[in-house]
Amino acid sequence: MTSIAARATASGLFIVHSCPRAVFSHVEWALASRVGTVVKLDWSPQPLLADSFRAEIEWRGPIGTAAAVASSLFGWEQLRFEITEDQTAVSDGGRWMHTPSLGIFHMQTDAAGNGVLAEDAVRAAITAAAGDADRLARELRLALGDAWDDELEPFRQAEPGDATIFALPRLGVG
Repeated sequence: MTSIAARATASGLFIVHSCPRAVFSHVEWALASRVGTVVKLDWSPQPLLADSFRAEIEWRGPIGTAAAVASSLFGWEQLRFEITEDQTAVSDGGRWMHTPSLGIFHMQTDAAGNGVLAEDAVRAAITAAAGDADRLARELRLALGDAWDDELEPFRQAEPGDATIFALPRLGVG
C-alpha cells in the first residue's frame, strides 16, 4: 500500500545563478532524473562572472525533489543555485541554497515561502549566545542562512547587459 505522501506531487522553483558551460548537462540531468522528464534549461550569460551562465525553471515532481536535486549538485565548483519546494498538504516546504564558498544550506518554509526556524534552532542560538545580545543576533543570522543570501543577492539582482564582473569575497558565517 502506497502512502499519500509517496503519491503526492510537489512543485517549486530552481534557479541556477552561476554555472560553467561544462556543467550544463549535469545540472539538467540532476533535475530531470528527479522530476521524471527531460529538462532543457534556457541558459543565459551571467553578467557578474565571465564564462558563467544562469537559468531558472519551475518544476513539478514527487515530494522530496528539491532535496534530491540539491544533494546531487552539492559541492560542484563554481555552481551557485537555489531550489525551493512548496509546502503541500502532506509535507513542509523548503529552500536549499548552495555556493562554492559556503556549501549548502537548508531551511524549512511555510505556505508563504517564509523561512521557519525550528524550536531547537532557536534554543541552540540562545544557548550559544550565553546572554550576549550581539552573539544571539549572529547565531540567528547563521540559522536563517544570511551568509548564503548575502552571497547570492548580487546574482539575483544582476541584469543582462551588466558589464561589471563581480569579484567574490570570502564570506564568513560568523
